[in-house]
Amino acid sequence: MASLLSCLQRSLKGLLILVPVLIGLVFSSPAEAASWDAETLTVPADPEGIQVTFSEQEITTGRKVFNTSCGTCHAGGITKTNQNVGLDPETLALATPARDNVDALVDYMRDPTSYDGEYSIADLHPSMRDAELYPAMRDLTDEELRLMAGYILVAPKVQGTAWGGGKIYF
Repeated sequence: MASLLSCLQRSLKGLLILVPVLIGLVFSSPAEAASWDAETLTVPADPEGIQVTFSEQEITTGRKVFNTSCGTCHAGGITKTNQNVGLDPETLALATPARDNVDALVDYMRDPTSYDGEYSIADLHPSMRDAELYPAMRDLTDEELRLMAGYILVAPKVQGTAWGGGKIYF
């Protein structure tokens, strides 16, 4: 009888901890937790500094397209084939030409060049120019390229240094 009473007390204590957690989950919505403000969703559209604000839905779509088309080599914003060149804001800004805006990233996805901009790497890096090399790029529309670029530029604002930071974050 004493062991049954002791077991019942432990169960009640567990419920006292679990009930507030469950109430919190019921009354908090996942949409509120994931909502981003306009500042987070605003990125440079072109080299002149014109800004564009994406919607959360556009960033979500861009993430899905990115993960499907580029995620094999660029998961988390890194470059698996060259750890020195990631998709973090600093690395994108230091490329020649700079790839730190939507137009520049879309241009790169269409016809990639070396980091110093000296020569085309379309025969080595997946691109729209040579979609046969990497078929995941074959059917992407200009809008999907734009959404992927938006995701690449918004991701470091959300993930911080983990985006493009390399294997220490995975």
